[in-house]
Amino acid sequence: MNARLRLAAILAVLASLLLPGLGWSQGFAGLGTDAQGFAVPERGKPLAFPQDHGPHSDYRIEWWYVTANLTAADGRRFGVQWTLFRSALRPGDAAAWSDPQIWIGHAALTTAQRHYVAERLARGGVGQAGIDMSPFAAWIDDWRMQGTEAAGDLLAHVSLVATGKDFAYRLTLDAQGPLVLQGEAGYSVKSAAGQASNYYSQPFYGVRGEVVVDGVPVAVTGQAWLDREWSSQPLAADQTGWDWFSLHLASGEKVMAFRLRDGGAGFTSANWIAADGTPQPLTSGEVLFEPVRTATVAGRQMPVAWHVRIPGKGLDITTQPLNDQSWMAVSTPYWEGPISFSGSTTGVGYLEMTGY
Repeated sequence: MNARLRLAAILAVLASLLLPGLGWSQGFAGLGTDAQGFAVPERGKPLAFPQDHGPHSDYRIEWWYVTANLTAADGRRFGVQWTLFRSALRPGDAAAWSDPQIWIGHAALTTAQRHYVAERLARGGVGQAGIDMSPFAAWIDDWRMQGTEAAGDLLAHVSLVATGKDFAYRLTLDAQGPLVLQGEAGYSVKSAAGQASNYYSQPFYGVRGEVVVDGVPVAVTGQAWLDREWSSQPLAADQTGWDWFSLHLASGEKVMAFRLRDGGAGFTSANWIAADGTPQPLTSGEVLFEPVRTATVAGRQMPVAWHVRIPGKGLDITTQPLNDQSWMAVSTPYWEGPISFSGSTTGVGYLEMTGY
Protein backbone atom coordinates (compact mmCIF):
# COMPACT_ATOMS: atom_id res chain seq x y z
CA MET A 1 0.00 0.00 0.00
CA ASN A 2 2.82 1.34 0.17
CA ALA A 3 4.77 3.04 1.40
CA ARG A 4 4.99 3.79 -0.31
CA LEU A 5 2.30 8.62 0.36
CA ARG A 6 0.56 6.76 -2.40
CA LEU A 7 -3.03 7.95 -2.50
CA ALA A 8 -2.85 11.05 -0.33
CA ALA A 9 0.19 12.43 -2.10
CA ILE A 10 -1.47 12.24 -5.46
CA LEU A 11 -4.75 13.87 -4.56
CA ALA A 12 -3.28 16.55 -2.36
CA VAL A 13 -0.69 17.47 -5.00
CA LEU A 14 -3.43 17.65 -7.60
CA ALA A 15 -5.46 19.81 -5.26
CA SER A 16 -2.59 22.23 -4.80
CA LEU A 17 -1.86 22.36 -8.55
CA LEU A 18 -5.33 22.40 -9.98
CA LEU A 19 -7.68 23.53 -7.21
CA PRO A 20 -5.98 26.41 -5.37
CA GLY A 21 -7.30 26.95 -1.88
CA LEU A 22 -8.23 23.31 -1.26
CA GLY A 23 -6.47 22.39 1.98
CA TRP A 24 -4.66 19.25 3.14
CA SER A 25 -7.56 17.92 5.18
CA GLN A 26 -10.02 18.30 2.31
CA GLY A 27 -7.63 16.73 -0.21
CA PHE A 28 -6.95 13.73 2.00
CA ALA A 29 -10.61 13.30 2.86
CA GLY A 30 -11.29 13.15 -0.87
CA LEU A 31 -9.90 9.62 -0.84
CA GLY A 32 -13.13 8.56 0.84
CA THR A 33 -15.50 10.38 -1.49
CA ASP A 34 -17.65 8.82 -4.20
CA ALA A 35 -15.81 7.33 -7.18
CA GLN A 36 -17.59 9.88 -9.44
CA GLY A 37 -17.78 7.87 -12.66
CA PHE A 38 -14.46 6.10 -12.28
CA ALA A 39 -14.17 2.32 -12.29
CA VAL A 40 -14.01 0.56 -8.91
CA PRO A 41 -12.37 -2.76 -7.97
CA GLU A 42 -14.64 -5.80 -8.16
CA ARG A 43 -14.46 -8.66 -5.69
CA GLY A 44 -13.91 -11.93 -7.53
CA LYS A 45 -12.59 -10.36 -10.75
CA PRO A 46 -9.16 -11.96 -11.34
CA LEU A 47 -6.08 -9.89 -12.09
CA ALA A 48 -4.61 -10.52 -15.55
CA PHE A 49 -0.94 -10.41 -16.51
CA PRO A 50 0.89 -8.88 -18.25
CA GLN A 51 -1.95 -6.37 -18.80
CA ASP A 52 -2.20 -5.39 -15.12
CA HIS A 53 1.45 -4.33 -15.05
CA GLY A 54 0.28 -1.43 -17.21
CA PRO A 55 -1.94 1.60 -16.46
CA HIS A 56 -5.64 1.48 -15.65
CA SER A 57 -6.84 4.85 -16.91
CA ASP A 58 -10.48 4.32 -15.91
CA TYR A 59 -9.41 4.23 -12.24
CA ARG A 60 -8.64 7.45 -10.40
CA ILE A 61 -5.42 6.48 -8.60
CA GLU A 62 -2.51 4.12 -9.31
CA TRP A 63 1.18 3.57 -8.49
CA TRP A 64 4.33 1.60 -9.25
CA TYR A 65 6.19 1.63 -5.92
CA VAL A 66 9.61 0.16 -5.11
CA THR A 67 11.46 0.17 -1.78
CA ALA A 68 14.85 -1.45 -1.24
CA ASN A 69 16.98 -2.34 1.80
CA LEU A 70 20.64 -2.22 0.74
CA THR A 71 24.05 -2.87 2.31
CA ALA A 72 27.58 -1.89 1.26
CA ALA A 73 30.63 -4.16 1.65
CA ASP A 74 31.69 -2.22 4.76
CA GLY A 75 28.32 -2.84 6.44
CA ARG A 76 26.75 0.57 5.84
CA ARG A 77 23.00 0.38 5.33
CA PHE A 78 20.93 2.31 2.81
CA GLY A 79 17.29 2.58 1.84
CA VAL A 80 15.98 3.46 -1.61
CA GLN A 81 12.50 4.49 -2.72
CA TRP A 82 11.35 4.86 -6.35
CA THR A 83 7.69 5.68 -7.01
CA LEU A 84 5.59 6.65 -10.01
CA PHE A 85 2.02 7.78 -9.29
CA ARG A 86 -0.76 8.19 -11.85
CA SER A 87 -3.92 10.13 -11.03
CA ALA A 88 -6.79 10.93 -13.38
CA LEU A 89 -8.81 14.14 -13.53
CA ARG A 90 -11.48 12.09 -15.30
CA PRO A 91 -11.69 8.48 -16.60
CA GLY A 92 -9.97 7.47 -19.83
CA ASP A 93 -7.27 8.81 -22.11
CA ALA A 94 -7.00 11.64 -24.63
CA ALA A 95 -4.39 13.15 -26.90
CA ALA A 96 -1.74 15.70 -25.96
CA TRP A 97 -2.75 18.38 -23.44
CA SER A 98 -6.31 17.01 -23.31
CA ASP A 99 -4.99 13.89 -21.58
CA PRO A 100 -6.56 13.73 -18.09
CA GLN A 101 -3.65 11.86 -16.47
CA ILE A 102 -1.27 13.50 -13.99
CA TRP A 103 2.04 11.78 -13.16
CA ILE A 104 4.13 12.28 -10.00
CA GLY A 105 7.53 10.74 -9.22
CA HIS A 106 9.15 10.42 -5.80
CA ALA A 107 12.72 9.21 -5.23
CA ALA A 108 14.63 8.92 -1.97
CA LEU A 109 17.92 7.61 -0.62
CA THR A 110 18.25 7.06 3.13
CA THR A 111 21.43 6.70 5.19
CA ALA A 112 21.88 6.69 8.94
CA GLN A 113 22.87 10.36 8.72
CA ARG A 114 20.64 11.84 5.99
CA HIS A 115 17.44 11.35 4.02
CA TYR A 116 17.68 12.60 0.43
CA VAL A 117 14.44 13.35 -1.45
CA ALA A 118 13.42 14.43 -4.94
CA GLU A 119 10.07 14.92 -6.70
CA ARG A 120 9.00 15.19 -10.35
CA LEU A 121 5.62 16.30 -11.76
CA ALA A 122 4.29 15.74 -15.29
CA ARG A 123 1.13 15.96 -17.37
CA GLY A 124 0.14 12.93 -19.42
CA GLY A 125 -0.06 12.92 -23.20
CA VAL A 126 3.01 15.08 -23.88
CA GLY A 127 5.80 12.49 -23.62
CA GLN A 128 7.13 13.48 -20.21
CA ALA A 129 5.94 10.43 -18.24
CA GLY A 130 4.07 7.18 -18.72
CA ILE A 131 4.15 3.41 -19.00
CA ASP A 132 5.43 1.33 -21.92
CA MET A 133 4.63 -2.37 -22.19
CA SER A 134 7.00 -3.86 -24.79
CA PRO A 135 9.46 -3.85 -23.14
CA PHE A 136 8.03 -2.64 -19.85
CA ALA A 137 9.07 0.81 -18.65
CA ALA A 138 7.65 3.17 -16.04
CA TRP A 139 9.20 6.61 -16.39
CA ILE A 140 9.06 10.29 -15.62
CA ASP A 141 11.71 12.46 -17.26
CA ASP A 142 14.98 10.50 -16.91
CA TRP A 143 13.84 8.40 -13.94
CA ARG A 144 13.08 4.88 -15.18
CA MET A 145 11.98 1.45 -14.05
CA GLN A 146 12.98 -0.55 -17.12
CA GLY A 147 12.13 -4.20 -17.79
CA THR A 148 14.04 -6.73 -19.87
CA GLU A 149 12.27 -7.54 -23.14
CA ALA A 150 13.20 -11.23 -23.06
CA ALA A 151 11.70 -11.81 -19.62
CA GLY A 152 8.56 -13.96 -19.55
CA ASP A 153 7.25 -11.87 -16.64
CA LEU A 154 7.67 -8.22 -17.64
CA LEU A 155 8.67 -7.34 -14.05
CA ALA A 156 10.98 -10.32 -13.38
CA HIS A 157 14.14 -8.40 -14.27
CA VAL A 158 14.18 -4.61 -14.08
CA SER A 159 16.60 -1.74 -13.68
CA LEU A 160 15.89 1.29 -11.51
CA VAL A 161 17.38 4.75 -12.08
CA ALA A 162 16.83 8.11 -10.36
CA THR A 163 18.82 11.22 -9.51
CA GLY A 164 18.28 14.11 -7.12
CA LYS A 165 20.21 16.80 -5.32
CA ASP A 166 23.32 15.15 -3.81
CA PHE A 167 22.17 11.58 -4.53
CA ALA A 168 21.54 9.06 -7.29
CA TYR A 169 21.13 5.33 -7.74
CA ARG A 170 21.28 2.74 -10.49
CA LEU A 171 20.07 -0.71 -9.44
CA THR A 172 19.28 -4.07 -11.02
CA LEU A 173 16.39 -6.06 -9.55
CA ASP A 174 15.96 -9.79 -10.22
CA ALA A 175 12.85 -11.60 -8.97
CA GLN A 176 13.70 -14.69 -6.92
CA GLY A 177 10.08 -15.65 -6.27
CA PRO A 178 6.61 -15.17 -7.77
CA LEU A 179 4.25 -12.22 -7.85
CA VAL A 180 1.99 -12.15 -4.78
CA LEU A 181 -1.68 -11.16 -4.82
CA GLN A 182 -2.66 -9.14 -1.76
CA GLY A 183 -5.99 -9.43 0.04
CA GLU A 184 -8.58 -11.69 -1.59
CA ALA A 185 -6.70 -12.75 -4.74
CA GLY A 186 -5.73 -9.15 -5.44
CA TYR A 187 -8.84 -7.48 -3.99
CA SER A 188 -7.56 -5.61 -0.92
CA VAL A 189 -10.22 -4.37 1.51
CA LYS A 190 -9.36 -1.11 3.28
CA SER A 191 -12.29 -0.47 5.62
CA ALA A 192 -15.17 -2.11 7.46
CA ALA A 193 -17.45 -0.31 5.01
CA GLY A 194 -15.85 -2.25 2.16
CA GLN A 195 -13.65 0.28 0.33
CA ALA A 196 -10.97 -1.60 -1.59
CA SER A 197 -8.16 -1.53 -4.14
CA ASN A 198 -6.62 -3.96 -6.59
CA TYR A 199 -3.21 -4.79 -5.15
CA TYR A 200 -0.32 -7.12 -5.93
CA SER A 201 3.36 -7.17 -5.00
CA GLN A 202 6.73 -8.53 -6.03
CA PRO A 203 8.45 -8.91 -2.62
CA PHE A 204 11.24 -11.25 -3.77
CA TYR A 205 13.65 -8.99 -5.64
CA GLY A 206 17.35 -9.47 -5.11
CA VAL A 207 19.24 -6.22 -5.76
CA ARG A 208 22.71 -5.24 -6.89
CA GLY A 209 24.00 -1.92 -8.11
CA GLU A 210 25.28 1.45 -6.99
CA VAL A 211 24.12 4.40 -4.93
CA VAL A 212 25.81 7.79 -5.12
CA VAL A 213 25.93 9.84 -1.92
CA ASP A 214 27.27 13.40 -2.15
CA GLY A 215 29.15 12.47 -5.31
CA VAL A 216 30.67 9.25 -3.91
CA PRO A 217 29.59 5.97 -5.56
CA VAL A 218 29.00 2.95 -3.31
CA ALA A 219 28.39 -0.61 -4.51
CA VAL A 220 25.40 -2.21 -2.75
CA THR A 221 23.38 -5.42 -2.61
CA GLY A 222 20.12 -6.24 -0.87
CA GLN A 223 16.40 -6.87 -1.19
CA ALA A 224 13.57 -4.91 -2.79
CA TRP A 225 9.77 -4.91 -2.76
CA LEU A 226 7.44 -3.68 -5.53
CA ASP A 227 3.84 -2.70 -4.83
CA ARG A 228 1.25 -2.21 -7.59
CA GLU A 229 -2.10 -0.80 -6.60
CA TRP A 230 -5.04 0.97 -8.25
CA SER A 231 -8.43 2.18 -7.07
CA SER A 232 -10.91 5.05 -7.22
CA GLN A 233 -12.35 5.16 -3.69
CA PRO A 234 -9.85 3.34 -1.46
CA LEU A 235 -10.68 4.79 1.95
CA ALA A 236 -13.69 5.42 4.18
CA ALA A 237 -14.55 9.06 4.88
CA ASP A 238 -13.47 8.83 8.54
CA GLN A 239 -10.01 7.36 7.86
CA THR A 240 -7.24 9.91 8.48
CA GLY A 241 -4.05 8.09 7.52
CA TRP A 242 -2.19 4.81 7.63
CA ASP A 243 0.86 2.95 8.92
CA TRP A 244 2.18 0.39 6.40
CA PHE A 245 4.93 -2.19 6.84
CA SER A 246 6.77 -4.48 4.42
CA LEU A 247 8.94 -7.04 6.23
CA HIS A 248 11.66 -9.38 4.94
CA LEU A 249 12.00 -12.09 7.62
CA ALA A 250 15.27 -13.96 8.20
CA SER A 251 13.43 -17.20 7.29
CA GLY A 252 12.76 -15.95 3.75
CA GLU A 253 9.11 -15.31 4.56
CA LYS A 254 7.59 -11.89 3.90
CA VAL A 255 4.88 -9.88 5.64
CA MET A 256 2.77 -6.99 4.36
CA ALA A 257 0.74 -5.30 7.11
CA PHE A 258 -1.11 -2.01 7.51
CA ARG A 259 -3.32 -0.08 9.89
CA LEU A 260 -5.76 2.56 8.64
CA ARG A 261 -6.48 5.08 11.39
CA ASP A 262 -10.02 6.31 12.03
CA GLY A 263 -9.84 7.81 15.53
CA GLY A 264 -10.82 4.48 17.07
CA ALA A 265 -9.47 0.95 16.83
CA GLY A 266 -8.71 1.40 13.15
CA PHE A 267 -8.80 -1.17 10.34
CA THR A 268 -5.88 -3.59 10.08
CA SER A 269 -4.88 -6.15 7.48
CA ALA A 270 -1.87 -8.32 6.72
CA ASN A 271 -0.58 -10.98 4.35
CA TRP A 272 1.81 -13.71 5.52
CA ILE A 273 3.86 -14.77 2.49
CA ALA A 274 5.69 -18.11 2.63
CA ALA A 275 9.24 -18.37 1.30
CA ASP A 276 7.84 -20.02 -1.85
CA GLY A 277 5.42 -17.12 -2.39
CA THR A 278 2.24 -18.76 -1.08
CA PRO A 279 0.12 -16.02 0.52
CA GLN A 280 -2.02 -16.34 3.64
CA PRO A 281 -4.23 -13.25 4.02
CA LEU A 282 -4.96 -12.22 7.61
CA THR A 283 -8.11 -10.36 8.56
CA SER A 284 -8.53 -7.17 10.57
CA GLY A 285 -7.57 -7.86 14.18
CA GLU A 286 -5.06 -10.64 13.44
CA VAL A 287 -2.18 -8.14 13.33
CA LEU A 288 -1.52 -5.77 16.26
CA PHE A 289 0.44 -2.49 16.17
CA GLU A 290 1.74 -0.48 19.13
CA PRO A 291 4.03 2.57 18.92
CA VAL A 292 6.97 2.25 21.34
CA ARG A 293 9.07 5.34 20.58
CA THR A 294 8.33 8.75 19.13
CA ALA A 295 10.59 11.39 17.62
CA THR A 296 10.19 15.00 16.56
CA VAL A 297 10.05 14.94 12.76
CA ALA A 298 9.42 18.08 10.70
CA GLY A 299 7.96 19.81 13.75
CA ARG A 300 5.58 17.02 14.78
CA GLN A 301 5.74 13.98 17.05
CA MET A 302 5.70 10.71 15.14
CA PRO A 303 5.87 7.04 16.21
CA VAL A 304 9.11 5.91 14.57
CA ALA A 305 9.54 2.57 16.42
CA TRP A 306 6.80 -0.04 16.63
CA HIS A 307 5.83 -3.28 18.36
CA VAL A 308 4.20 -5.51 15.73
CA ARG A 309 2.55 -8.82 16.61
CA ILE A 310 0.78 -11.53 14.66
CA PRO A 311 -0.05 -13.97 17.48
CA GLY A 312 -1.37 -16.66 15.14
CA LYS A 313 2.03 -16.83 13.44
CA GLY A 314 4.18 -16.35 16.53
CA LEU A 315 5.48 -13.03 15.21
CA ASP A 316 6.44 -10.60 17.98
CA ILE A 317 8.93 -7.96 16.85
CA THR A 318 10.04 -4.40 17.54
CA THR A 319 11.02 -2.24 14.58
CA GLN A 320 13.62 0.54 14.52
CA PRO A 321 14.22 3.04 11.70
CA LEU A 322 17.59 3.48 10.03
CA ASN A 323 16.96 7.22 10.31
CA ASP A 324 14.24 8.82 12.46
CA GLN A 325 14.13 11.75 10.03
CA SER A 326 12.96 9.79 6.97
CA TRP A 327 10.59 12.60 6.03
CA MET A 328 9.49 12.92 2.42
CA ALA A 329 9.51 16.70 2.06
CA VAL A 330 7.50 16.75 -1.17
CA SER A 331 4.35 18.58 -2.23
CA THR A 332 2.35 16.55 0.28
CA PRO A 333 4.84 15.31 2.90
CA TYR A 334 4.88 11.93 4.63
CA TRP A 335 7.29 9.57 6.42
CA GLU A 336 8.89 6.68 4.50
CA GLY A 337 12.08 4.88 5.40
CA PRO A 338 13.97 1.61 5.91
CA ILE A 339 13.62 -0.29 9.18
CA SER A 340 15.16 -3.30 10.89
CA PHE A 341 13.51 -5.48 13.51
CA SER A 342 14.26 -8.01 16.24
CA GLY A 343 12.33 -10.20 18.65
CA SER A 344 10.82 -13.53 17.62
CA THR A 345 12.78 -13.12 14.36
CA THR A 346 15.05 -10.57 12.71
CA GLY A 347 15.05 -8.83 9.38
CA VAL A 348 14.64 -5.58 7.46
CA GLY A 349 11.82 -3.79 5.72
CA TYR A 350 10.13 -0.47 5.10
CA LEU A 351 7.64 1.68 7.00
CA GLU A 352 5.32 4.32 5.56
CA MET A 353 3.25 6.68 7.72
CA THR A 354 0.75 9.23 6.41
CA GLY A 355 -1.69 11.71 7.86
CA TYR A 356 0.38 12.77 10.90
